[in-house]
Amino acid sequence: MEFIVWLLSNEMAPIMFGALVVFLLLGYPVAFALAANGLAFALIGIELGLLQPALLQALPERVFGIMRNDTLLAVPFFTFMGLILERSGMAEDLLDTIGQLFGTLRGGLAYAVIFVGALLAATTGVVAASVISMGLISLPIMLRYGYDRSLASGVIAASGTLAQIIPPSLVLIVMADQLGRSVGDLYAGALIPGLVLTALYAGWVLLNTIFRPHVAPALPPEARTLHGGALLLRVATSLIPPLVLIFLVLGTIFLGVATPTEGGAMGATGALALAILRGRLSWSLLKQAMDSTAKLSCFVMFILIGSTVFSLTFRAVNGDLWVEHLLTSLPGGEVGFLIVVNLLTFFLAFFLDYFELAFIIVPLLGPVAEKMGIDLIWFGVLLAVNMQTSFMHPPFGFALFFLRSVAPAGDYIDKVTGKLTARVTTGQIYWGAVPFVCIQLLMVAILIAFPQLVLASLDRGPAVDPSDVRIEIPLPADEDAPPLTFQ
Repeated sequence: MEFIVWLLSNEMAPIMFGALVVFLLLGYPVAFALAANGLAFALIGIELGLLQPALLQALPERVFGIMRNDTLLAVPFFTFMGLILERSGMAEDLLDTIGQLFGTLRGGLAYAVIFVGALLAATTGVVAASVISMGLISLPIMLRYGYDRSLASGVIAASGTLAQIIPPSLVLIVMADQLGRSVGDLYAGALIPGLVLTALYAGWVLLNTIFRPHVAPALPPEARTLHGGALLLRVATSLIPPLVLIFLVLGTIFLGVATPTEGGAMGATGALALAILRGRLSWSLLKQAMDSTAKLSCFVMFILIGSTVFSLTFRAVNGDLWVEHLLTSLPGGEVGFLIVVNLLTFFLAFFLDYFELAFIIVPLLGPVAEKMGIDLIWFGVLLAVNMQTSFMHPPFGFALFFLRSVAPAGDYIDKVTGKLTARVTTGQIYWGAVPFVCIQLLMVAILIAFPQLVLASLDRGPAVDPSDVRIEIPLPADEDAPPLTFQ
């Protein structure tokens, strides 16, 4: 018993962190696992005399601080915007139109899915909406015209996850809050990496069409229903509304006209306007969107409250110093730190989703990275790209679950061709995701090698060296002494 007391008294921080990992691996909800660990170890610390009971009096103020955080208001706004757009048929119109535009190319439908995935990411920011809508619309067409099932599944799942790296990503909002940085800066820093990642996805499809042309054939002539002027008109009418909405949201944020919260509010209003113009806004659609928005917002807030309870106790037992000492003593300095952090994030992504990772590991890693002189905007984008793999890791990736829920689980008769079409197996979905997980790891390496992909987008203003600052105070004209100079 004395040994246990000694161990708890001297190694409370690592034991607390280990207990959290055990709870998470056992499958307990993350929000409650965090809060329960925080409260339990706070009581143990008070009983052992390591902590003062007054520590828990800080909890109400911290919770109210979360509720007063204006930045987090952007989460329900962007969620609502994405759900309205997804249910108003914008994704369906875009996929049909871009599919017709690229239909003459081998892999044209795959390119269309990637392109539309990037557009939906820039307007919705919700992975579930992107993956499910593209799975319902494009997967049957890709199967109808002979696409390899693994390639089709991987393209749809990966394109849907672009919603977590291309602004206005919901998790980038949380990431900015946890790192103590501007959401606008994180959005600006993530834009170019998101576009590069989109290009890498398209590059993988191109390689498949070159070396395995049978896995991604072009659309047959009878499937191309739009030609000439009709196709160009359709492209304009389908692309202009989402592009206007993208500028309304992201353009105003990047130009400094609106905060992310205000941009989200304008985006939600714009999505409602588009739904009205399409004649698809109904009470049923509005009710579904509001219900899903409330559920996701509550999910985020409960995890944030749980992480606040955990971090209060963890810092009180010097857990932050333990993590800092552990990571700064790694061999290799900054490079060793980045390698270990990325390996740890990649491993945890097998078991935890994007939000859970952002709330658990980012508050621990951010202060250490800052003390090592690492730019936190670049660090946040780097972690965001790595954590994006959490949606595609077999067997727990949520994007794979979303796609599995809409992919045909049994053989079926195609409604257009009337032919018996084979089902999509879970194994095919998993194998289809593996190359895209590798592409995201390649993107992590690219960001480490070329940090300017993130930093070049940031408006840092003119660099000022404090040692070069001179302040001169002129004396009255009737005095002969030289002006006072401070340097």
